[in-house]
Amino acid sequence: MSLKQRLREDGVIVAPGVYDALSALLATQAGFRTLYVSGAGVAYTKLGRPDIGLVSMTEMAETVALIRDRVDAALIVDADNGHGNALNVQRTLRLFERAGANALQLEDQSLPKRCGHLAGKSLISAQEMVGKVKAAADARTSDETLLIVRTDAIAVEGFERALERAHLYEEAGADVLFIEAPRDRDELKKVGAAFAGRIPLLANMVEGGSTPLHSADDLGALGFKIVIFPGGIVRAVSRTAEDYYASLARHRTNQPFADRMKDFDGLNASIGTPELLALGETYSGDAPGRKGEAA
Repeated sequence: MSLKQRLREDGVIVAPGVYDALSALLATQAGFRTLYVSGAGVAYTKLGRPDIGLVSMTEMAETVALIRDRVDAALIVDADNGHGNALNVQRTLRLFERAGANALQLEDQSLPKRCGHLAGKSLISAQEMVGKVKAAADARTSDETLLIVRTDAIAVEGFERALERAHLYEEAGADVLFIEAPRDRDELKKVGAAFAGRIPLLANMVEGGSTPLHSADDLGALGFKIVIFPGGIVRAVSRTAEDYYASLARHRTNQPFADRMKDFDGLNASIGTPELLALGETYSGDAPGRKGEAA
């Protein structure tokens, strides 16, 4: 079932953030059918840098392609501001769609963009963003590819103006609306009241961000259809990595940390090493039933 079809079903779609094929694999093994390929997560892990627009379009496309090669889950991909003007947006959509994206998230920030929960954001005009949304819609090769359109206007122009922008983006062809960084539960309720039942809404849960944390079920009751947790995995991994390296530096052995790690066989089991080796054997010249066959 496609992501577009799932949006018509009851219930809230929870999409954890992933940043590479391993994190995507582990998320699907936990039971998630929709993943969020986080631009922030890629910046944090591939560059060791903050989410301030440093990740390129091609770096994201390559990451999506590697994830798609490993998992079948629906992929929502952070396309930032489309990496330029309306024509850049179209190229970004084509590349991401071919790489395996099922939905692209586009935002109305200017260049250089930054994380939606950082201060100091700036926006393009609503009219320019409407043109970008229309350009993206025209570039799609599949009706199943969704456009998730985000406005960062709450922090820049105020809450009411953010709702006005969202209405314009809905009219321009957005499939899902993402009003970034509501500052309290009351604003979350108002977003739901303005759009729920008309167009699917996405909520972004950032630990320590501008929006208070809510459960997916709670947000569903407020009218949200998709809830993403984009950077949680990187924050969890970075905390664990700090503890691991500190332990190794202190003890000069991994023994004290062993109960917090997968061992060699455990990791190989998770990533499918035995199955892949067995598959390789079926193509070797020594595979049963193939001995003596001509090369």
